[in-house]
Amino acid sequence: MNIKISTAQFENRSGDKNYNLSVIEKLAKQAAANGSDVIAFHECSITGYTFARKLSKDQLLDIAELIPNGESIKRLQQIASEYKITILAGLFEKDENNNLFKAYVCVDKTGLKAKYRKLHPFINPHLIPGNEYCVFEILGWKCGILICYDNNIIENVRATKLLGADIIFMPHVTMCTPSTRPGAGFVDPQLWENKESDPTSLRLEFNGMKGRDWLMKWLPSRAYDNGAYIVFSNPIGMDDDQLKNGCSMIIDPFGDIIAECRSFENSFETAIITPQKLNQAGGYRYLEARRPELYKDIIGQTHSSIQKVVWLNEKEN
Repeated sequence: MNIKISTAQFENRSGDKNYNLSVIEKLAKQAAANGSDVIAFHECSITGYTFARKLSKDQLLDIAELIPNGESIKRLQQIASEYKITILAGLFEKDENNNLFKAYVCVDKTGLKAKYRKLHPFINPHLIPGNEYCVFEILGWKCGILICYDNNIIENVRATKLLGADIIFMPHVTMCTPSTRPGAGFVDPQLWENKESDPTSLRLEFNGMKGRDWLMKWLPSRAYDNGAYIVFSNPIGMDDDQLKNGCSMIIDPFGDIIAECRSFENSFETAIITPQKLNQAGGYRYLEARRPELYKDIIGQTHSSIQKVVWLNEKEN
């Protein structure tokens, strides 16, 4: 059956879980009133993200929570129950042994439906990588989760699809940072301060190679190649000292954008997800035509993972 999904973006406050959850509640309420079954928020939308690069392990433990018994999960369940909507949001997680993870959760009125730990965390050296994929159901639809950097390793997306996911939630905090690719870089925070008097200059930066133009080089292909719906969520505005450009969007199995946030305000956009496209799009046929006997031993070769992020210094990497 069809499912109605909203993808949201908002300007979170670093470390202010009460404020961030209040925005999540406000947007979830509005989405539910518009008939949405699901609303998805960005990576670490509950806690804030970029500020964590400066935190000690003790400071990170202070803001991290146990899942599912932490207060934020309970709050999400209350919101989901009150407005009859499924919510996906992110936070820092700790376990009983004080191990730290980057987590993203799915919560409905019954409580925690799914928890995923980022496979390629980098914002803080005390974070431990997750070691498994996550596939679960929302209203009869098989769904998966991959957080930000995880999606740059294309095998992660294909593996999640092969495990059955027809909808993949891709929460991010991305764009507008330096890179070796041409045209990349930070966006001046002063443009955000002047967004009302000069929206054009800000929009040019957000839409250009620092932002959306880069996203369009790869994100639609993840949907097209795998014949899956992609729900991309990203913050808008300042995240610590970095400006982020939103562009939260939903992409169908043809690689077409069917909903996108274009506002500078806290907002969401909604799309109706239909099962027919899953078999109509080329990705379905290409998955059927695979010959894994040719490359299973190539893809599965022993490899030492080396992960560096250009905009972080050596200590942070």
